[in-house]
Amino acid sequence: MYSEIRDQLRMALIQQVAPAFRSEVPLAQQRQVLDAMGTGAELPVGLEVHPRELAGLPSEWLVNPGHSTEHALLHIHGGGFVMGSFASHRALVSRLALACGVQAVVPEYRLAPEHPFPAALDDAVAVYHALLATGLDARRIVLSGDSAGGGLVLSTLLALRDAGAPLPAAAVVLSPYTDLTFSGESIETHAAVDPWLDPSLLEPFARHYAGDRDRADPRISPLLGDLRGLPPLLIHVGDQEILLSDSTRLAEQARAAGVAVELKIWPEVWHVFQFFAPALPDAAASLGDIGAFVRAKLGLA
Repeated sequence: MYSEIRDQLRMALIQQVAPAFRSEVPLAQQRQVLDAMGTGAELPVGLEVHPRELAGLPSEWLVNPGHSTEHALLHIHGGGFVMGSFASHRALVSRLALACGVQAVVPEYRLAPEHPFPAALDDAVAVYHALLATGLDARRIVLSGDSAGGGLVLSTLLALRDAGAPLPAAAVVLSPYTDLTFSGESIETHAAVDPWLDPSLLEPFARHYAGDRDRADPRISPLLGDLRGLPPLLIHVGDQEILLSDSTRLAEQARAAGVAVELKIWPEVWHVFQFFAPALPDAAASLGDIGAFVRAKLGLA
């Protein structure tokens, strides 16, 4: 039964979703499709959504009944640096928060191409500092991000470390987009099996975000940076995605740098498959694993 559900969702991605995310599709239309995917998803029962400004940016605080508001999951949403919003990610992040037993904070950082690098990174760093200014201790915060948001989480950690700022208790990245130089082999070897991402998308994403900057700059491609001193890291990725190498190499380099890192490669699933919880059992299982990791790092039962 589980394999049937997975196969049905995979076919829906191929036939109904992937065609909307091609390089020839206008960016405005891609943004609308991603937002529609999120707004059509089921939210946890009793979820409270509190709009609030942080560092001058619109933000949402997502609180599930009975969960800790003395700890926080700061989630940086994905979307290739050019799309994504509250609408697209509310369901995913609320389920992450539900699994972790804490409130989640989601900022709407500035998107490229209207706001190229370093706008998104500057916003992520500023929101983290603003969250500390509310009275939350860094040891009670976990950073999380999916896809490009996962890359931004890592770039944010590097920037915080280099500035001598207090680091969060841990970080969680889902299918992170960490190398805008496209040196990972899975971009080619997995192109035929990835049901969602097409390699042709990566160049316009990178061009919109990085502009004429050096894409090997660790602030843009954190995989290429010095990862020493980062907090414990959890990476979840599917084995059917073109960005698989961005995760496997990240884990290798983080371990070599002395970072406590856990990598889990989920079989027969795709980019940010957690979007499809609770319908997809693999997604629900992934969220459960993430919740256990976060609770352990925050000292929660």
